[in-house]
Amino acid sequence: MGAVLVRDGMVVGEGYHHRAGLPHAEVVALRAAGDARGATAYVSLEPCNHHGKTPPCSHALVEAGVARVVIGARDPNPKAGGGIATLQAHDIPVELIDDARSRAITEAFRTGVVRDRPYLSLKIAASLDGFIGTQAGVRTQLTGSEWSDFVRDLRITHDAVMVGAGTVRVDDPWLTVRPAHHRLQPYRRIVVCESDTLSETAHVFAAVEEYKPTIVLAPHCASERLANLAGVADLLFVGEKDAVRLDLAAAMRALRRRGFQSILCEGGPMLAGALLEAGLVDRLYWGVAPTFLQAPDAVPALAGTDLATLQPGLNVDRTERFGDDLMISGTFHV
Repeated sequence: MGAVLVRDGMVVGEGYHHRAGLPHAEVVALRAAGDARGATAYVSLEPCNHHGKTPPCSHALVEAGVARVVIGARDPNPKAGGGIATLQAHDIPVELIDDARSRAITEAFRTGVVRDRPYLSLKIAASLDGFIGTQAGVRTQLTGSEWSDFVRDLRITHDAVMVGAGTVRVDDPWLTVRPAHHRLQPYRRIVVCESDTLSETAHVFAAVEEYKPTIVLAPHCASERLANLAGVADLLFVGEKDAVRLDLAAAMRALRRRGFQSILCEGGPMLAGALLEAGLVDRLYWGVAPTFLQAPDAVPALAGTDLATLQPGLNVDRTERFGDDLMISGTFHV
């Protein structure tokens, strides 16, 4: 989240929240300004109003003597809310914009607060007729280099990249950001594995600078089958002790407890379908390649899912062209 202080048409201070536990954007901007008396504060999120890891930002704005506050989106956290009321109680005019851009900036934060799980983006690239490959077990390159560059940029904006075990077996991906970007919380790679184990030599388990060991998400009953990965992966077993299928909702909650705020899922079709069916996808990035793959053995982009049950539908808010490929993006939650 960010904050900008403006006085007499000039920016006198600006800042953003670097990470949990550090000063919020408003305090960073106030410190940068030194003197914020009479300034208008533009903030992406309603100033917090409680003592958590940091003092309340609403009080800091009052004490700094700001003259007006413009807020992009209301704080969804019931513990932190009330910032607007506090400002108004001290005769500071407040304007709540509540526009789509401000909500987009705070999407990941809002999901964590409201749904107690990481913000989940799902990326899929398919042919015009909805297939991702010519046949099972064979890698099919559909999209061009511009789409690939876009996907790498998406990885940068998320805490982790997640795929199913089938994708590892077929594509043997690294799932890395290239070049590596230093961040306070290292990037992570996550593999969902319900049945057969994976090879310890798969690229996704290789040691990479700026990355912690890859997490393997699995049901408890798979512990013996995945024993060969204990030395190269961080094994995380969730759900009921005797469950054969992975409880994806429980898995997302477990990842939030590990500190993940956002995850980018890059497939495959079974995992993508299961996440959609469970209502766990917040934003969809659907890439469309200008080709047809219709064939008896073609692999559909989504599998094991009754798409008619997916409600509500996608709220499309972005379309973009990457070379010859088209990207459609939207959210499943209002």
